[in-house]
Amino acid sequence: MSGEVGPTLRRRQITEADLDAVATLLSQGFRLRPKSYWLRGLRRQAERAVPDGYPRFGYMLESGGRPVGAVLMIFAAFDSDGRRVVRCNLSSWYVEPAYAAQGAMLIHYVLRHQDVTYINLSPAPHTQPIIERQGFRAFSRGLLLCAPSLARGREPVRLHRIGERVPPALAALPERELIEAHAAYGCTCLVVEAADGLHPFVFAPRRVLKRLVPTTHLIYCRSLADFVRFAGPLGRRLLLSGKPSVLVDVDGPVPGLVGRHISRHQNKYFRGPNPPRLGEIPYTEGVIFGP
Repeated sequence: MSGEVGPTLRRRQITEADLDAVATLLSQGFRLRPKSYWLRGLRRQAERAVPDGYPRFGYMLESGGRPVGAVLMIFAAFDSDGRRVVRCNLSSWYVEPAYAAQGAMLIHYVLRHQDVTYINLSPAPHTQPIIERQGFRAFSRGLLLCAPSLARGREPVRLHRIGERVPPALAALPERELIEAHAAYGCTCLVVEAADGLHPFVFAPRRVLKRLVPTTHLIYCRSLADFVRFAGPLGRRLLLSGKPSVLVDVDGPVPGLVGRHISRHQNKYFRGPNPPRLGEIPYTEGVIFGP
């Protein structure tokens, strides 16, 4: 869908033919990310399934045949708390300074779907008041950098590391599609087999301390209580893979986890009918585009 927003400015969906130019634009707007970073993520976007009726890449502002603004949109449909939900990760909004006013109109346009829950996972602190005026609410306020291998708990469990195919023994896992997709993107996918059933966890690679120290980020579990319950065995399995720490989105203290609260001013936001749980941000920018 496209539309005129000024005498020389057009709003339209990003297509595959635009990816190189959009990657160039974003590399100029986010100078710590090279063009190759954006191209990798956009190509992954081109290959993945997107719910019917929603844009694959997002929208751009075009002037003189070139993009002068873009907002990337990562749509996904998956089961959450027993119902099918559609979420959209608004990612990497950038507009050239000369078109800043029109950029605000672009964001207003992309937020028009009432049935979609929009999430913004990496807003700069100075933009958070603007996001809140747009109707977004924080669901996470900072990160806990924890060492799960130090957690207490001696419940006997069995752990399964999942590759790009869930083994037949775990075929009944409701999150099978989610697990396989994230394993293909390089995430660490573990399923805990306990006396009360199967409990899946997905961890995406990250780096902390000026991006020098490798860690991992909990991006999917059924509940944060599940992660606390199985933190010990999960942490020891991750430790064997060279990942001694885990980043967990939190909204306050988490009893049972040993760690340090960091990024206190880095809120994560949502707007829409199905707010994410803590530990439930699959199919988002940190997976599709990488650390």
